[in-house]
Amino acid sequence: MVKKTLLFSFILAPLMALLLVGVHVTILLNQPYSGEDVIFTVHNGDTFGKVNQRLYDQKIINNTRLFHYMAKYKKVLTKLRAGDFTIKSGSKMADVLNTLIYGQPNLKVFTIPEGKNMYEVAKIVAAQGITSEEEFILAARDTTLLAEMDIPGESVEGYLFPETYHFAPNSKATTVIRGMVGQFHKKVQGIEFNHPFLNKHEVIILASMVEKETGAKFERPTIAGVFTNRLKKKMRLQSDPTTIYGIWERYDGNIRKKDLLEPTPYNTYKVPALPKGPIANPSLEAIVAVLNPEENKFLYFVSKNDGTHVFSETYKDHDKAVSDFQKNSKARTGKSWRELKQ
Repeated sequence: MVKKTLLFSFILAPLMALLLVGVHVTILLNQPYSGEDVIFTVHNGDTFGKVNQRLYDQKIINNTRLFHYMAKYKKVLTKLRAGDFTIKSGSKMADVLNTLIYGQPNLKVFTIPEGKNMYEVAKIVAAQGITSEEEFILAARDTTLLAEMDIPGESVEGYLFPETYHFAPNSKATTVIRGMVGQFHKKVQGIEFNHPFLNKHEVIILASMVEKETGAKFERPTIAGVFTNRLKKKMRLQSDPTTIYGIWERYDGNIRKKDLLEPTPYNTYKVPALPKGPIANPSLEAIVAVLNPEENKFLYFVSKNDGTHVFSETYKDHDKAVSDFQKNSKARTGKSWRELKQ
């Protein structure tokens, strides 16, 4: 009888221990995160060990060893996704693991203003941690991608539609560009690109110039009319923004006489036609303005230093306007296009 009791004890004790361990593990696994919803970031290059420890330090999980074993059992130790993730209050360890492995990273919200060029767009996107400037510009010039998106130019310039976007951090540049160009195609879907002498791509080129030339939205049709008149007369367009774009990667904020004399494919002081391609990403309104330009006889315009312009039919009148508003320092003092009421 004593032997049977001892044998039973030897068997029962380990079973009880296993049961207690199982109960303890079950409690740990089902103990929910009790804090408020929190944003947890997985950085590029983070190992599972680093993430595991940070989760524990932030009291999101209660046991690093169990969390490791769970990930190992599910064969997801190397499946962590980079990005910002929202860990909900009440999440159990399995929920936390599923969020970091299968969940969608929180999306970054950013806006591309009208008239920004692709270099500026690349900076905006990079500042949000979505992709690097270098990767964006490289993808923007990818000939295979351009052909896929039916863009006839040498880059996506002109087709990155100005809009508010939502993208996950660490997205591929090609994904971001496809999204922006897709928005362009969606927005222009209802527009008839019927122009007397410009094809669709040329309309986008001219629209990008119109966008860059004025801070006053109501002037777009007038400026489109000026450029249309000059093109009809085969006059050089002589647009500073096109010249600036041609030297953009070394442009320091000042345009000099030597820049105006430099023969680049975008220098419309030298090129007797449209520049080689778009110089920015125009708004829908700028595109419509080019397709429906104001009928006028203006051939010149000069800035009044507040975002609006003086328009002239003759060079004599234009020269006077230049003297009044550009050569006269008093006309420039304290003026800013930022104060313009749209």
